[in-house]
Amino acid sequence: MHPLLSRDLKRLPELLEQARNYAVSVLADLPSRPAAVPPAPKDAEPLPEEGIGSAAALEHFQRRWATGFSGSAGSRYLGFVTGGATPAAVVGDWLTGVFDQNVVSSSDSCATDLERETVGWLRELFGLSAEHSGAFVTGATMSNFVGLAIGREWVGEQLGVSIADDGLAAVGDIPVLSSSPHSSTFKALSMLGIGRNSVRRIPSLPGREAVDVDQLAAELEALDGRPAIVVANAGTVNTVDFDDLRALAELRQRHRFWLHVDAAFGGFAALSPRYADLVAGLDQADSICIDLHKWLNVPYDSGVQFSRRPDLQVRIFQNYATYLGLPGPDPDFVHLTPESSRRLRALPAWFTLTAYGRQGHREIVERDAALAQELGNRISAAPHLRLLAPVRLNTVCFTLAEQPTAEKIDALANAIARSGQTFLSPTVHQGVPALRAAVSNWRTTEDDLPKIMDALGCPAA
Repeated sequence: MHPLLSRDLKRLPELLEQARNYAVSVLADLPSRPAAVPPAPKDAEPLPEEGIGSAAALEHFQRRWATGFSGSAGSRYLGFVTGGATPAAVVGDWLTGVFDQNVVSSSDSCATDLERETVGWLRELFGLSAEHSGAFVTGATMSNFVGLAIGREWVGEQLGVSIADDGLAAVGDIPVLSSSPHSSTFKALSMLGIGRNSVRRIPSLPGREAVDVDQLAAELEALDGRPAIVVANAGTVNTVDFDDLRALAELRQRHRFWLHVDAAFGGFAALSPRYADLVAGLDQADSICIDLHKWLNVPYDSGVQFSRRPDLQVRIFQNYATYLGLPGPDPDFVHLTPESSRRLRALPAWFTLTAYGRQGHREIVERDAALAQELGNRISAAPHLRLLAPVRLNTVCFTLAEQPTAEKIDALANAIARSGQTFLSPTVHQGVPALRAAVSNWRTTEDDLPKIMDALGCPAA
C-alpha cells in the first residue's frame, strides 16, 4: 500500500474528526458567509505528483478554495431555486459516502429496498397514486429526460413500433406541446433526438404563464389523432404559475397524448393544505419531474422521477448483461434510469423524512411561502421597484420601476452579488428584464428580510 494511504488509514478516525470540526465551523459561519462570492481569476495548479496526505489536503483546500465558495447553503441565497441541507440530510449524505453503495442491483445489498421505501414515501408526500413508480436521478433535467423518454416510447407504442429498438426514424416527428417549458425540457428533447424545435408553443392565459387549455385543445384537434407529448407546468420558474392539471387530464378523453408534468419545485405545494389546490390533478400525470435538492432541502444532486409505465421505462433503459440479469416484475434500478452506476441519493432524503416527517417539511414549505409573500409586499412598497407577477408560492419576480433594461438589471444583480448580503437570479419575464428571488431554504427566517431589502437599496429605517 502507498505510504500516504497507509498512514491515512491508520489515522482515519482523527482525519474524520478534523473534517467534522471544520464542517461544524463552516456551518456555524453561514450567517456571516457571503451569499455569493464572484470568483477572481486563479491559475490552475499542476497535478500533484507525490501527494500530501488527507490532513494537508484539507488545509490546502481551506487556503486555496474554501473562501471562494458561496453561502448557497445559507438563508439569504435566493438564486435559482436552491434549497439548503437539513441537519438530517447532511448526516445521510455523509453516510452515503461512508457506505458507498452502488444502487444498481438488489443482489448484494438492501440499498435498493431503502430507495424503494423512500420513493414510496415521496409518492405519498406528493399525493400520487400507487400506479406511479419512480427512481432517484440527479435532478430536474434528468427527471425530465426520463419522463420524456417514456413519453417518446409511448408515442411509438401508439404507432405500433418500439422507438427504443427501431429509433425515431420509425415514427418521424413527435409533436411536443407546451406553454412555458423550462430550459431543461429543451435540453432533454435535444438529447432524446426529438429535437428542440419539436416544441409547439401554446399561448398562455392573459398575463399568466399557465397554458390556455382551449388553445391547447385546438392544437391537439389539429393533430387529427396523431399521438403527442404535452409538457405541463406545476410551478413555472419565473412566477411559479400552474397549468390546470385536471383540465389537461380531461383532454385525454378526446385526444391521444402523454401528459408529462414538470413539478420540479412547484410539486411541493402538495405538502400544504393552503397550496395543494395548485397541484390538483398531479396524480393524473403519466410522468412527473420533482427536484429534491430544491425544496426537500437535501444536498446536491438529488431528484426523483415518477411514471405510470415502468414497462416502457424498462424497454428504454434496460441494461442486460450476464452479471446483471434480466429485468423482472420488480426491476432493479439499472433498468430504470440512464445510469448504470448510481450513488445512494435516497439516503439523505430518507434521513430528512425520517427525522422531520411530513409535518416538518410542510412547515418549511409554508414558512418559505409566507416569507416570499412578505418579501413581495416589501418590494411592492419600494418606490424604485415593482412586482411583475403575484407571489403565488415561493418566488418573487420583480424589476426596476423605471426603464428596466438588461444592462441595468445585470448591473444590479452584480452589485447585489458583490455585496454578499443575498444572491438573486436575473431573468426576463414577458419581455421585461427582471430579478427573481426564490425562497426555498429551511434556514430562512423573517430576520433575513431586512438584509435582503438592504441589498436591494431599501435600508431599514
